[in-house]
Amino acid sequence: MFAVCVTIEVEPGQLAAFLPLMHQNAQASLRNEAGCHQFDVCTGGPEDPVFLYELYTDAAAFDAHLKTAHFLKFDRETAAMIKDKRAVTYDAVFQPGAQSE
Repeated sequence: MFAVCVTIEVEPGQLAAFLPLMHQNAQASLRNEAGCHQFDVCTGGPEDPVFLYELYTDAAAFDAHLKTAHFLKFDRETAAMIKDKRAVTYDAVFQPGAQSE
């Protein structure tokens, strides 16, 4: 598994507009991408960053995600709402109960 952790600082006053678009992107990723196994959208208060935890089969599946129509649409629609975005990837993910590679 390949994990992607993203922290997004949303521009002040934009969270209410940003979250529905983020949720649509997450749902489309899970529904339409065989390589996307998990897409969690975590939020705190209106001033807190949005945290994403995504699991893909491998790095190629994540690269394919970045080229999907739903992601590109989300990226265009939210560009002006995002103050800062940081992503970290991990290629070794321990999942209790899953077989080791």
